[in-house]
Amino acid sequence: MPDLDRRSKQLERIDTGDYTAAEYDRFLKEIAFINRFLGDRRALRRSLLAEVERRELTEFSLLDVGCGSGELLRYTAEFARTKGIKGRLTGLDLNPISASVSAKNTNDFPVISITQGDAFQLPFADGEFDYAISSLFFHHLTVEQIPQALQEMRRVARNGVFVIDLHRHPVAYRLYRLFCRAFFISPLVREDGSLSVLRGFRPEELAKIAGTRNVKRSFPFRLVLECG
Repeated sequence: MPDLDRRSKQLERIDTGDYTAAEYDRFLKEIAFINRFLGDRRALRRSLLAEVERRELTEFSLLDVGCGSGELLRYTAEFARTKGIKGRLTGLDLNPISASVSAKNTNDFPVISITQGDAFQLPFADGEFDYAISSLFFHHLTVEQIPQALQEMRRVARNGVFVIDLHRHPVAYRLYRLFCRAFFISPLVREDGSLSVLRGFRPEELAKIAGTRNVKRSFPFRLVLECG
């Protein structure tokens, strides 16, 4: 068992660019599949979407930073459609392959638009969106980069920011490895995902880095940071 007392600084292959186009395409598909089962939807449902329902909003705008395959954008669009809420949803990803795949995956949802861009220099005006979210992006960042990305998200979001990421925990590490074996997950996703857990956070760590006390656990091993 690796040391989970301290957050790993080892970079994932997905961050170093050490992968083929075919590997990355499979990476996006498998990550979307895994996250559907391991808590990202649940975390979003209990944070942002609960906020939308609590405030009885009839419409809202949202920016997803590091949107990957667009999984949470689709889930949010389905939620809005079911509730009769008007949504304007925008996804942003720096990787051109991710942006392209996300645009393709969300083609059936006219309320979703995808753009390629930098999380540290968001190409949007101050307060352009009601909310900004990010899921499983912050563990790819350094301690110095996290406040920068968070500041940009807060700049463009009028009402609040929700960040979902991994709770670094030995049980999470073991369960992820077992899940990958059971579903024959590719080596890139298996190894990078395991390292992702090691690069994840303890609740108090994320709160300290972000300068907020509002970090909550979400079953099974997710953390949700909320800030205005």
